[in-house]
Amino acid sequence: MTTSDYADLYWESGEGLKLHARDYAGPEDRPAILCLPGLTRNARDFEPVAEAFAGDWRVLALDFRGRGESDYAKESDSYVPLTYVADVLALVDELKLEKVVAIGTSLGGIVTTLIALQRPELFAGAVINDIGPVIETDGLERIRDYVGQGRSFPTWMHAARSLREASLHIYPDYAIEDWLTLAKRMMCVGNNGRIAYDYDMKIAEPFSDPSATEAVDLWPAFEALGGRPGLVLRGALSDLLSPATFAAMGERLPGFDCVTVPRVGHAPTLAEPEAQTAIARLLDRVLAA
Repeated sequence: MTTSDYADLYWESGEGLKLHARDYAGPEDRPAILCLPGLTRNARDFEPVAEAFAGDWRVLALDFRGRGESDYAKESDSYVPLTYVADVLALVDELKLEKVVAIGTSLGGIVTTLIALQRPELFAGAVINDIGPVIETDGLERIRDYVGQGRSFPTWMHAARSLREASLHIYPDYAIEDWLTLAKRMMCVGNNGRIAYDYDMKIAEPFSDPSATEAVDLWPAFEALGGRPGLVLRGALSDLLSPATFAAMGERLPGFDCVTVPRVGHAPTLAEPEAQTAIARLLDRVLAA
């Protein structure tokens, strides 16, 4: 299936925001794959997942509020994980989804675990992509340094070269074509004709407060996913998920595989062969369960 083979799906948040997802068709007799993106990312991030698995599986790739084609929030203080949880569950309820396989990258992984605290029975399986219950300070500071800056570019090539300059340590093997692909997933052409990041710059406001990520024990949320088929992916160069936390997750999440994706940092794009093989293996386990 190609990345253009989807229907646009819209639903409303509790306060009436119009939210968007890409809906790639698949069989109704197996769980849908529910894809939840990272802080500054959107549904386009999961094009590799759709290319690999849509058709055999229904794939729902979401734009959190303030990203992609979803409405921006009126108040920036709603850009927090528990609000995203409520938004996702509103979609789950509207579609009457009984079971899903979640794929959560970074923030999307945290949202997945918080949903598991409320509705553990929803998950037939889960993929947690490069995030854990202990989040490394260096990685958080790196993200705080760039999120919400509002930079824009005159051409896609300028955007790609800027990405390469900022993120070569994350994807050291990328060619310029790869940076162009990444730029077109992360950015869009604005009304002024310039290319800019495809999110509300106000998402940075709650995240900029270090206390928002301190002194919160996330282990119970992650452990709520245990006991079902699951997968934790870690980029070998990640500065957000440490090897020690990754190893501890393997010990404390029964039923989960732990797979390192070589030569990438935070976060694997899920186009990597190692990531796709691991996801395929997880989906086979879900069907066999």
